[in-house]
Amino acid sequence: MTMIMPLLAFVFGSAIVAGAAYLLMPARAVAIDRRLEELTLERHTEEKPRFQNFIGMLKRVGDRAPKSTKELGTLRLRLVQAGFRRDEAVTIFFGVRIVFALMLFTLLSTSIVTRPNLLYALGALGLGYVLPGMVLARMAKRRSHRIRLSLADMLDLLVVSVEAGLGLDQALSRVGQELAFAYPELSDELRLLNLEMRAGKPRPEALRNLADRTGVDDLSALVTMLIQTDKFGTSVAQSLRVYSETLRTKRRQRAEEAAAKTGVKMVFPLAICIFPAIWVVTIGPAAIKFIQVIVPMAQQAK
Repeated sequence: MTMIMPLLAFVFGSAIVAGAAYLLMPARAVAIDRRLEELTLERHTEEKPRFQNFIGMLKRVGDRAPKSTKELGTLRLRLVQAGFRRDEAVTIFFGVRIVFALMLFTLLSTSIVTRPNLLYALGALGLGYVLPGMVLARMAKRRSHRIRLSLADMLDLLVVSVEAGLGLDQALSRVGQELAFAYPELSDELRLLNLEMRAGKPRPEALRNLADRTGVDDLSALVTMLIQTDKFGTSVAQSLRVYSETLRTKRRQRAEEAAAKTGVKMVFPLAICIFPAIWVVTIGPAAIKFIQVIVPMAQQAK
């Protein structure tokens, strides 16, 4: 009894301390949010000056890079289609291209990674100069694909807004606001479209700029249809409804085409990865048995 009483007192005291600590401890979500906020503030205060210095270095390198007048127009359009609209985007891209190429050349021409090899270093220099352009083209293509997928929903909302009595400009502005969460790329493009029209640019010119910025064929066809509708005075709602049905038909046809291509695309994985394993499982035991029977017979024949 004399040993149980101190043990019970210790357990009771520990329970009281643990309960008080649990009550005074902040909620887990609050603590996590507070810690994330501290880390975010530390990251912004530490990384922002470094990031700005790095961008400044890329600008200085890009300013000194030789530029072709013929290439600048195509490159600027590709940057806009990828979502980079800043004035210095072309300069920064040239800086990224040159810095990346020089980094690859330095890695392979020195003993940092492997033995120095001038031929490989020159190949890496050319690859480093071409690879950023390929990545940029890929980014532009992916962004255009996301915009293409969002056109059907945009047209539905646009038809509802126009039939509800809104004008085309107000309908485009309203649809851009509604699509901000689901499709931010298309919402951003519609916002720029409305800003251009508010600044005094004619609607046909602003719509053509929208088609050029996105590089989507379906959106270019929609722009052409809207310009012709505005020019000839036909019903906008009826034209949008007809084009919406046409667009959905084209999307279904693209899906059927992709499904038809699946069988051809599966031939190479089947032949390279799956068929050898099946061959080993099915023919392997028979081949082993064949060797076990033929080898002794060949030895006896000798």
